[in-house]
Amino acid sequence: MTTNDQPMDHAPPEDTADDDRATSELEKNVKEKSTWVRLFFMLVLLFLYGVSRLVVGVVIAIQFCYALFTGETRSHLRAFGHSLAVYSLQVIDYLTFNTDEKPFPFDLDWPTESRTD
Repeated sequence: MTTNDQPMDHAPPEDTADDDRATSELEKNVKEKSTWVRLFFMLVLLFLYGVSRLVVGVVIAIQFCYALFTGETRSHLRAFGHSLAVYSLQVIDYLTFNTDEKPFPFDLDWPTESRTD
C-alpha cells in the first residue's frame, strides 16, 4: 500500500498538525493563571484611569478659575496635575503591555517627581 492509498485516519493532513499546535498553545495561554490575574488588574486600573480623568478635569477647572481671578497659577495644583499626568502614563503603559509594573496603588508609589519649569 502506498502513502496515497492509506486511509486519512492514519496520518493527519499537514495543516491539522499546525492547527493542533496552535490550539494547544491557545489552551495553555487561556489556562494560565497570570493572564487572568493581569486582566483583573487591568480592569481595576482602567476604572482608576477613568477616575483620574475626572480629577484632571476638576484640576483644570480650578486652576483656570484661580488664574482668571488672580492672574496666577497654583504651584500645588500644577504639581498635582503633573503627577496625575505621570500616573496616567504609568497606567497606559501597563494596560498596553509596555510594562509589568502595576501603578499606584499596587507595585509603584504615587508619582512625586517634580517638574522643572
